[in-house]
Amino acid sequence: MKAALLVLSLLGQPTIPISDRVPIFNVEALCRDVSADDKASGLTLAQDAGECVRDETIAQQQLSSTWLTVPGPARDSCEGEAAAGGIESYVDLLTCLQMAGWANPTPPPKPPLRGASKMRNAKNELRNELKN
Repeated sequence: MKAALLVLSLLGQPTIPISDRVPIFNVEALCRDVSADDKASGLTLAQDAGECVRDETIAQQQLSSTWLTVPGPARDSCEGEAAAGGIESYVDLLTCLQMAGWANPTPPPKPPLRGASKMRNAKNELRNELKN
């Protein structure tokens, strides 16, 4: 009887609640799709899928070191924003937390991370519009 209760108690509660871990995003597939879309759109500064994955991995590593210092509601809010529209980006998640003042930014590598962020081409699109 005691063994059955022990097994039920262990199965009933995960060791680490899901919200206490950095979410798992499939950035490889996303970056391939984003890179293909960029190239098909004729963007002059289309990002290579490998560069995108590198940026997303760096952002994921930065999130791993600060994730548990961020209050749960802020994590949940930013996670929802980073996964909006089916585009799950660690760069977007990190940016959201930084803008909310929760993630201490490390000096950005040169060039800055773009990854699969929804805002990655905003400056390029604006420049193209101004040229026309």
